[in-house]
Amino acid sequence: MSATVPGYSPSFKKPAETLRLRRKRPRNAADPAAEAAVFPAGLAELGPRRAALAAGLCLRPFPAAGSRSGGVAAASLRRNPFARLDNSPRPAVGPEPVTDPAWPPATFLQDTGEPFLDFHQENNVTWKQEFSETTVKQLSVTPHQQHSKYDIPSSESVEFPVDWSIKTRLLFTSSQSFTWADHLKAQEEAQGFVQHCRATEVHLPENIQDPRLSTELRCAFQQSLIYWLHPFLPWLQLFPRIGADRKIAGKMSPWSNDEGLQQILMSEWSISFTSLYNLLKTKLCPYFYVCTYQFTVLFRAAGLGGNDIVTAVLSPTTRGLREAMKNEGIEFSLPLIKQNGQRKQKVSETSVHVAESECKTEPEEEQLISDEDEEESFSWLEEMGVQDKIKKPDISLKLRKEKNEVQVDHRPESIVLVKGINTFTLLNFLINCKSLVATSGPQAGLPPTLLSPIAFRGATMQMLKARTVNVKTPVYTGYKDQFSLEITGPIMPHSLHSLTMLLKSAQKGSFSAGLYTHEPTSIFNTCTQMEKISNKEVLEKELTNCGLHLKTLSQLTQLPILGKSSLRFMEMDNYACNWKS
Repeated sequence: MSATVPGYSPSFKKPAETLRLRRKRPRNAADPAAEAAVFPAGLAELGPRRAALAAGLCLRPFPAAGSRSGGVAAASLRRNPFARLDNSPRPAVGPEPVTDPAWPPATFLQDTGEPFLDFHQENNVTWKQEFSETTVKQLSVTPHQQHSKYDIPSSESVEFPVDWSIKTRLLFTSSQSFTWADHLKAQEEAQGFVQHCRATEVHLPENIQDPRLSTELRCAFQQSLIYWLHPFLPWLQLFPRIGADRKIAGKMSPWSNDEGLQQILMSEWSISFTSLYNLLKTKLCPYFYVCTYQFTVLFRAAGLGGNDIVTAVLSPTTRGLREAMKNEGIEFSLPLIKQNGQRKQKVSETSVHVAESECKTEPEEEQLISDEDEEESFSWLEEMGVQDKIKKPDISLKLRKEKNEVQVDHRPESIVLVKGINTFTLLNFLINCKSLVATSGPQAGLPPTLLSPIAFRGATMQMLKARTVNVKTPVYTGYKDQFSLEITGPIMPHSLHSLTMLLKSAQKGSFSAGLYTHEPTSIFNTCTQMEKISNKEVLEKELTNCGLHLKTLSQLTQLPILGKSSLRFMEMDNYACNWKS
């Protein structure tokens, strides 16, 4: 056939045969006699590399990617891009393992065929990590327990600190089921609404044996999910407002091009805003939020947040907004800027006692440099002999002040504190401020969102969304049931505390929680107390009719200690709370 068909080659093979011939060869081919001489009996059956691991021998690195030979290593290895420059091993993460020379036992290796050893190899540096019984117990702990055990600072207490930020999501996990939070009956939902509207204070036992049969628990859970909102437009998500243009884009907004409709919306919003402030002033409302598309305002009643008068904090702010507030006669302060100034002053006073040459702080050095520049810029007047006839303009101080003010714009350090009667002036300023509402974009003509824990004029009752999930989580001995409860929505400080009180009773004092914060509101945890409150007990007594549980109210009267951060993780173990910010 080769003579009759031109171009035919007798060595021609089909592609399938070619692929079979080019099978991947083993990387290391060892002599069985050599393996028997090196490895003890029973380990050679595991294969050369596994037997070496079990015997505790250091292994040669694998050949480079370009080498196809089985037993010959590449002459030069490619450097690990994740390695350190000094070729030192990475520090171990978590607690240092306890070394036990008797582990693993020989019987374990023979029975399972897999040594329980962990080898790390990098830049020809090999070390062995042996697991003891203590390490095995740590592996059997659930992931959230490992996280809380080693990452959370020593902050064990009965209660967690007050957190004035707004949460967008809570994820509770526990070894106990959350089925009691599912499928509330119509009577239980109605009872929860009534308890919220009447501000009924519910006292649950410390340990509920069967939460699914506790009607009181389920009604209290419904009560803790309620919040009040204005305005309410079912097709729009009105929280959060900062950075929400993408979520609102494309939705119907008939008011964007209708000035008459915009005036009606703003008129109703002004009535609701004034109603909320009057409730706050009379201590019938503990606090509320005003969420605009650029900044958020937190109004707090007297006695909350460590202040004995009504306060309001705004963040983030700009120099233009602060100038407009000054022009309206609103007295305010910048707490973080003032703290930084005091800190720099203390540093300079301390350094004077050390050496006179080191007593200049950064602002003073900048002032000297600017003064030298000004002297050089006016030196030509001296050469002409007319320096006395021309007055030197002193604008350096004003320019430096404006530079410092602009640098903090749109940052957490730009938080503004308004106290006392100035909060009423701030109310009128916000109602009449034209820049409070966006003039273009998806949020054009839409009034700011009002969030409150209690009812007010024009408000709509809303519910936080709750969902339970049951999953299987891997542990050392197999799989374990892990139950979770997810809460989503604008979760205000009182709701966070109320939910934790309920779960403490329902989950037998043991659960963990991941907290997701609306970041622009984390700065509200800054301590704004200027003077110590002398009549704290009187103020707390006057706030008993604000609609909150007494324990929740007691937490809100504490001084904030989280600073610029907020709660990220919480674990309740045997009724003791550990938290991380």
